Amino acid sequence: MAYVINDGCVGCGACASECPVSAISEGEDKYVIDADACLECGACAAACPTESISEG
Repeated sequence: MAYVINDGCVGCGACASECPVSAISEGEDKYVIDADACLECGACAAACPTESISEG
């Protein structure tokens, strides 16, 4: 199951730079993950300083 970013996101962008397939982009109020492109590798979750990314 693809990873998701919750409301704890502070918009730092650390996750986007770690995604090997560029599935993360800046949304209106937080970053968002394209579930169809997500490889479920967990690199984004490991990079998130606020632990706002989890398996959806």
